[in-house]
Amino acid sequence: MVMKSKRTNLFRSANIFGLLLTSVLTVPVFAQDLPKGVTKVTSVEGITEYNLENGLKVLMFPDPSKPTITVNMTYLVGSRHEGYGETGMAHLLEHMVFKGTPKHPNIPQELTSHGTRPNGTTWYDRTNYFETFSATDENLKWALDLESDRMINSFIAKKDLDSEFSVVRNEFESGENSPFRVLMERVISGAFLWHNYGKSTIGNRSDIERVPIDNLQAFYKKFYQPDNAVLTVAGKIDEPKVLAMINEYFGKIPKPTRVLPKSYTVEPTQDGERFVELKRTGDVQMLIGLYHIMPGSHAEYPAMEVLTELLTAEPNGRLYKNMVNTKKASSQFGASFQLYDPGFVLFAAEVLKEKSLDEAKKAFVATLDSVAILKPSAEDVERAKTTILKNWDLEFRNAERVGLSISEAIATGDWRLAFLFRDNIRKVTVDDVYKVGQHYFKPSNRTLGTFVPDPNPVRAEIPEAPKIEDLVKNYKGEAVVAEGEAFDPSPLNVESRTTRIEKANSIETALLPKTTRGNVVAAKITLRYGDEKSLMNKAIISDLTGSMLDKGTKTKTRQQLKDEFDKLKARVSFFGANNTAGANIETTKENLPAVVKLVAEVLKTPSFDENEFEKLKQEELAGIESQRSEPQAIAFNQYRRMVTPYPKSDIRYVGTFDEDVENIKATTIAQIKEFHKDFYGANNASATVVGDFDKAQIQKLLNDEFGTWKSAKPFTRIASPYQPVKAENKSLETPDKANAMFVAGLGMPLQDTDPDYPALIMGNYMLGGGFLNSRLATRIRQKEGLSYGVGSQFSASSLDKNGTFMSYAIYAPQNAEKLEAAFKEEIDKALKEGFTAEELAAAKSGYLQSRQVARSQDASLATTLTNNLYLNRTMQWDADFEKKIESLTPEQIKAAFNKYIDYNKLVIVKAGDFAKAKKGAPAAGAPAPLGGSEKK
Repeated sequence: MVMKSKRTNLFRSANIFGLLLTSVLTVPVFAQDLPKGVTKVTSVEGITEYNLENGLKVLMFPDPSKPTITVNMTYLVGSRHEGYGETGMAHLLEHMVFKGTPKHPNIPQELTSHGTRPNGTTWYDRTNYFETFSATDENLKWALDLESDRMINSFIAKKDLDSEFSVVRNEFESGENSPFRVLMERVISGAFLWHNYGKSTIGNRSDIERVPIDNLQAFYKKFYQPDNAVLTVAGKIDEPKVLAMINEYFGKIPKPTRVLPKSYTVEPTQDGERFVELKRTGDVQMLIGLYHIMPGSHAEYPAMEVLTELLTAEPNGRLYKNMVNTKKASSQFGASFQLYDPGFVLFAAEVLKEKSLDEAKKAFVATLDSVAILKPSAEDVERAKTTILKNWDLEFRNAERVGLSISEAIATGDWRLAFLFRDNIRKVTVDDVYKVGQHYFKPSNRTLGTFVPDPNPVRAEIPEAPKIEDLVKNYKGEAVVAEGEAFDPSPLNVESRTTRIEKANSIETALLPKTTRGNVVAAKITLRYGDEKSLMNKAIISDLTGSMLDKGTKTKTRQQLKDEFDKLKARVSFFGANNTAGANIETTKENLPAVVKLVAEVLKTPSFDENEFEKLKQEELAGIESQRSEPQAIAFNQYRRMVTPYPKSDIRYVGTFDEDVENIKATTIAQIKEFHKDFYGANNASATVVGDFDKAQIQKLLNDEFGTWKSAKPFTRIASPYQPVKAENKSLETPDKANAMFVAGLGMPLQDTDPDYPALIMGNYMLGGGFLNSRLATRIRQKEGLSYGVGSQFSASSLDKNGTFMSYAIYAPQNAEKLEAAFKEEIDKALKEGFTAEELAAAKSGYLQSRQVARSQDASLATTLTNNLYLNRTMQWDADFEKKIESLTPEQIKAAFNKYIDYNKLVIVKAGDFAKAKKGAPAAGAPAPLGGSEKK
């Protein structure tokens, strides 16, 4: 999988790659004799580095507060290291390494059976593989054995390449569906004429399809070696014990004799503004501007990060105010990329089709040009620094996140650069930001899109990376933050630690105090309102009311509200739709009371500013327009309309794109205000808090803030009983889209208290759940290479007889018949043959461990406790359910499947460019024809 999003992306149909490093910790060195051949290098804020004789670097980050361990293997190889004809090879190899070794022939099955949260990602400067799992010696030994074995013994076989290359091509084509993704790729390639940063990590179609297996094997043997890797182990670990395990598994790998060549290509200084124009099917106009910048390790990089934040922050960023506030664009964003070599900063704006792109372009360019002229205010610089440091701090208080995010600093040159980044952000001044703006934000250093000659070019010289060893030498970092307790996430322990207070006509609470690393706490507040009659014709109004909550209160502007949450180190997301609203909270113990008061102010007294409302409507309309031609959006919208047959007036009705647009345009701010006045209140509300907090203090605060807040209209649960739907197989044309979407499903009269529910959960887990190891994934992705993403889902209501089975697949339109045939065969096989005892045993282990991992995440546990309050359940229900899972037999699962699953009753929707596929597009497994055309 190509590395995804560094910052929140305002484009619903696009993804940007990269990770933002945010904040970290130093651990005391344990006193003991190190294993033979292991040397300690340094220790910074909770992370200790060791070296093995074969060159492997090891980072240890113990955190006893969560019963999980994350093993992350970072290889210093990415698309930057690819040669001629090798584009996409690092990413293709990432896929191939999941295909197994002689000792671990079925890695997806092992990942599933151990209940892991795994993945692999590829980026310009590195590739990484990680697994998060329950903290047991057995799991850890397995993970270390797996990573050490596939470092040098992966099959990288021709038969696997024959199926996997089409899966990667399918992933490539999914990106080709997005005009924004393609435009971004063209702009980056236009900016970098020689350096490999100009080539997308996903690669070139012909290279993906035609790479010789010998070349791929040579690439693997060259870069996948201990002296080119960094192993990070984070979580509930005994450091000396784990270090001995690592030495046992990795120490026996010999140090390679080959010497890795250093990349030496330097991108020349850009000598004129460049332009790119892309023409293809789409529904929203877009702008992208890119500038070359310094390497991520350079002293000026933190100032560039601050500049990017203050330009794009909502609602006070310069780009936001000049583009969105003026309604020239519906959204904007930016991202600076922290890379090993000189990289780039990128800005974008989304413009509705009926708006003038020329006017938007003038405002866009003028705003970017102003960076070199207008010095930012001290307030804006401090505000941007606060936001960046808040995110850094929250990121590095979580061992799982640290274990993964550290890969980005490693790729930039050294893991300690993450801490130096934080330190240097604190030092950034107004003059620093102004200086980088003046130096880099020059028209001659920009790529927008067509070449324009300039007789007097002004050029921006890009500095080389400094000596990393000088930057990190003797770096000690800050004091270690407080450690949390070793918490047992079993259902009965959660129950014994939870205090519930349930009062009629008042807010209900579930409180689970426990010490956590860095005193972090998660909370969830949920309001429930209205009934089937009172909410008629109010679906869009309810949605927009929820979206307006965080746009300001009667005493605070939107910007002041954002500033307050940033100062309190709080991540708060507000939600509201249909008949529920509320907030999800992540902050620290000392700030929780103030955050709760601020959340209460937002929920109770939103300002509902008309200008903000108009901007929101523009954003919503742009989001809908961007989906009109997308196969995935079209297929899911049509499927949902077919399986939920409610009248237009019903709150559960699923509208068409046109209906949603009409309803959004027709909604007024007066309707929003009236809806809030009539429906919002806490007399049918709940609040759950999990983590480090004062129980008595928070209980009183919740009662003070919400106990007497009542909604004008009563709440009555809206029942959703099972409704039979006629089976149908529908095909929808989406011209000029490389990918197609397949959705299939059916409903059933089933509740989660019914005897067959556990059997259907496990049957679906084996059919389409797990990690690349389900029946559908093994057949359709692993074996036949027809789909990049395939799986199935099953759910059942806790209050109504209403269950749903649904399956999906992303695929090439020319493979429609093959995909549907394979899907039907796997359904028929499950019904006829059922599942084996061995298959079920592995699935039980993986599924139950994954539930335990979920309960170890405080935010996830808060949601579980919220649901239990509403359902009048305790964690005993979870304990009983898991016992039922443990006792299941293959015969019970087969019987349940045959009782409820029937291929002939499925509603099937397919969306894609099937007409073009019938004209002779290549099928999976066949190379694309040479030639072709593309307009620029």
